[in-house]
Amino acid sequence: MTIYIALLRGINVGGKNIIKMAELKRTFEAMNLSRVQTYIQSGNVLFESEEEKESLRRRIEHEIEVAFGFAVTVVLRTAEELKRIVANCPFSEEEVSEAKASSEGESLYVSFLLEESSKEGIERLGAFKSNGEEYRIVGREVFLLFSHSIRNSKLANNLQKLDVPATMRNWKTTNKLVALASAMEI
Repeated sequence: MTIYIALLRGINVGGKNIIKMAELKRTFEAMNLSRVQTYIQSGNVLFESEEEKESLRRRIEHEIEVAFGFAVTVVLRTAEELKRIVANCPFSEEEVSEAKASSEGESLYVSFLLEESSKEGIERLGAFKSNGEEYRIVGREVFLLFSHSIRNSKLANNLQKLDVPATMRNWKTTNKLVALASAMEI
């Protein structure tokens, strides 16, 4: 069995696309997915399945739309992929510490892309980089480092220029998902 982490995009934000985690868990269990657990309200679901990733992702999106009445993009990563993402953060501990010292909140984020962006998309995103904001793209992840706040970030607000569906999590949440997935392996 493969341990998967489903990252739902755009739920429970600003009073829109509200999904209670208990209902989301029941929806995943009704799909015959094993050992389902959720983490915080932003739509993180850990579970086990033997199903192939892309068909599984489409099936989850379909079932969520049927159950809750709106479409949601779901980005799937395996536990192994998520561990590699955390282990291979392209920002040094020193860079993160410096950003954190001047930031109003979390400073390191990961935007999980459904697929790799085109070179054109990456070039478009580069136009929105501003002072105190750094990003590095590694495969299907965009690592974002903010010296100020993500709230008014031109870079974060223009990730759609990559022309790839994505969902973002802060570094603390990403690491917690790795810990939860690792606990499932025992």
